[in-house]
Amino acid sequence: MEARLLPMGRAALLVEVADTDEALALRGRLSPLVGGAEGVWGDVDHLVVGARTLLVRLRTGGRLAEVGRACAAEAAAVDPAALERSDVVVEIPVRYDGPDLGEVASLTGLTREQVVQAHTGTTWRVGFGGFAPGFAYLVDGDPRLEVPRRSEPRTRVPAGSVALAGRFSGVYPQDSPGGWQLVGSTDVVLWDADRDPPALLAPGQSVRFTDAGPVTAAAIEHAHPAPEPPDRPGSRPGRGLEVLATGPLTLVEDLGRPHLADAGVGRSGAADPTAYLLGLRLVGHVVDDREIASTAVLPASLEVTLGGLVVRARGELLVALTGAACPADVDGRPVGHAAPIVLRDGQVLTLGTPTAGLRTWLAVRGGIVVPPVLGSRSTDTLSRLGPPAPVVGDVLAVGPTPATFPVVEAAPQPDAAAGEVVLELDAGPRGEWCDLSDLQGRWTVSPRSNRVGIRLEGSRIHWSSTYADRELPSEGLVPGAVQVPPGGEPVVFLADHPVTGGYPVVAVLTPVSVSRAAQLRPGQAVRLRWAPRR
Repeated sequence: MEARLLPMGRAALLVEVADTDEALALRGRLSPLVGGAEGVWGDVDHLVVGARTLLVRLRTGGRLAEVGRACAAEAAAVDPAALERSDVVVEIPVRYDGPDLGEVASLTGLTREQVVQAHTGTTWRVGFGGFAPGFAYLVDGDPRLEVPRRSEPRTRVPAGSVALAGRFSGVYPQDSPGGWQLVGSTDVVLWDADRDPPALLAPGQSVRFTDAGPVTAAAIEHAHPAPEPPDRPGSRPGRGLEVLATGPLTLVEDLGRPHLADAGVGRSGAADPTAYLLGLRLVGHVVDDREIASTAVLPASLEVTLGGLVVRARGELLVALTGAACPADVDGRPVGHAAPIVLRDGQVLTLGTPTAGLRTWLAVRGGIVVPPVLGSRSTDTLSRLGPPAPVVGDVLAVGPTPATFPVVEAAPQPDAAAGEVVLELDAGPRGEWCDLSDLQGRWTVSPRSNRVGIRLEGSRIHWSSTYADRELPSEGLVPGAVQVPPGGEPVVFLADHPVTGGYPVVAVLTPVSVSRAAQLRPGQAVRLRWAPRR
């Protein structure tokens, strides 16, 4: 099997093969090797299979070239004909009421009724997962239904939407951004974290869509009952933080959910891992590189966007503020940044708005204790996994103190930049898809930015004429990936990025620049610059 190696920043690469079956076969060969204690595969963190690629993500980039050579050698020994197929068939009833059904009919030259007949008249197969938990890329459908993605993705696609893009079909498991053509909707639950397994669809299974007919008001009420309120921390005895105000957004975050990307579960975690880890060390948690790379559940902290958090200590606590520096006080007495702070029982810590930067971390000795979900206490805003955002009245429990003690009184850090910020780039896998002559121009952070990614406004990046009318099959993504939709405005992915995407990634931010990007505010000026060759 022939394979082409494509760069994906400093700690990942794409192995491109001929089709989905070859990508699945390569994953099957490499999966048993990944994570071995010795040899080249010991540095590989996880794999993400795409339509015709396999993303190989490393913990560090030190052995990237060596891993690439090993991948090419393994690919040459793969026999895709030996790929095992499942005999499971999953039936999904669909109401063909999608807003793009007419557009799909126009693009394919079919009537609306013929589109429905083509979609239901073929047995689809689950090729691979990705994009979001429970999302499955379905292949082997009617070739007449091959349609392009939308030129600009929607900022919100409703859960249960049944869609087409390229030669794929799929069902959105929850509300999320998306650029596929929406042809219908279903009430089938694709993802349930409390189910075993959580995902309804697995690679190799067959899927048949059936026409459920028009929906009635009674059916809507039955299928979508009022949601149960999320479990809140409530009032608990012992040490904790009572939330008196949250500011614009406060979330519980740790380092996220590693090793689940191939199941469509992104890592998520602190948007700026450097600031998060510094906070833990300031309050006496010793975290080594092995813990960072492992599946260990690290102590959780509070990620505070644009300040405004007010908390009251229950019991004596040791805390620290890192990330974007903000004015802070304890019972009206100013306290420092990036230094341990003692909170006596009943004292109130108040965070103001940062003068520069976007996100501040509040670390607590013992960590914020909430139930972990799939091995992490992080809130993933895209997939909606993890604890709910704290609200006024919550009491966030604090865990037991570690055996280690704080050894640093202060850790001076450079202030976040208030003016233009330079983000450095490494090569991405699809640079040839676009004319990148304007990429290093001046950009502005869009108000439509969040933890999923930063949208940049400015000069339009044009797709190269060779690729102007082509669809890129979906492939794995990494934090810092710079993706260019056909509209031409780049998107820089952050902590809650989708696992896979179908627009070209032309570059990847360096690790230091990913942390800088997490602190950018809407309206702030940005300049992209290629990093010096190493």
